[in-house]
Amino acid sequence: MMQHVHSSPHRHAFGAHSHDVETSPMDRRSQSGRLWIVLLITGAFMVVELVGGVLSNSLALLADAGHMLTDVLALALSLIAMRLAMRPPSQERTFGYVRLEILAALVNGAVLLGISVWIAWEAWGRIGAPEEVDAPLMMGVAVVGLIVNLVGAGLLKEHAGENLNVRGAYLHVLGDLLGSVGAIGAGAIILLTGWTLADPLASVIIAGLILLGAWRLVKEAAEVLLEMVPRHLDMSELLKDLRAVPHLDDVHDLHVWTLTSGFVALSGHGVLDDPTRHQQVLDEIRDRMATRGIEHVTFQLEPVRLHQIERSSPRGERGG
Repeated sequence: MMQHVHSSPHRHAFGAHSHDVETSPMDRRSQSGRLWIVLLITGAFMVVELVGGVLSNSLALLADAGHMLTDVLALALSLIAMRLAMRPPSQERTFGYVRLEILAALVNGAVLLGISVWIAWEAWGRIGAPEEVDAPLMMGVAVVGLIVNLVGAGLLKEHAGENLNVRGAYLHVLGDLLGSVGAIGAGAIILLTGWTLADPLASVIIAGLILLGAWRLVKEAAEVLLEMVPRHLDMSELLKDLRAVPHLDDVHDLHVWTLTSGFVALSGHGVLDDPTRHQQVLDEIRDRMATRGIEHVTFQLEPVRLHQIERSSPRGERGG
């Protein structure tokens, strides 16, 4: 007998389980509204920084302006993915479009990796042939950029730990913030010492920092898409906890994965020694998994006799 244990809202549709997996309507509106604000201020300043980079001949500013262009595209992608993820499930897509946010995070991470390589390449050319830089103009534009990026990062930081899609947008803005800091530092060095190599060297440092954040984002998004066990869960401890449930003799075919940010699911089979304890065992499983942040549990309980018959059959061999 298949029994589903839930502590999150759900509805039945089209003969299958169709689940509301969004964080919450209020959280989505808050995240979407903040992304829109950051998109607008980032797009406006991108134009300012591009003009300032050309006039000052600063690679750090031009690199940051190029990064901001990808930020605009990344923020737009995040908003589109978030909008589509709010669509209700259908007969063909019983979980809806929630995975689009993970795909958007993966694309944003991949773009950030490309940007870091491009910045490093351009900086290498400048190191071999340093060019004159208008340090005062470079610093002035960078200071304004720092303020803009601080506002953007502040708006997104609250939700960056909750949603992988928002985290991708946040890392883009954070990369711009680091770019502004680097440009200010390079401009100050050039202004005080005349050492123009400070501009491309600052760009290399910025590229390295962007690379680290982008790699973590890509890795985490790939882990979700590959349905790997979430990092914060230990599978051996999870099995140990389940096998300690009274009247549950065995646990097998256990799977744990992340569907989208903040939504961890578990499915498994267990052997029940006393059929009259069916609901009691399911409630205990639900409570134990809830303490580990797993709110969606689908568990099948099998009588001991049926399990023994299945195990004795050649086709009944299953992994644990």
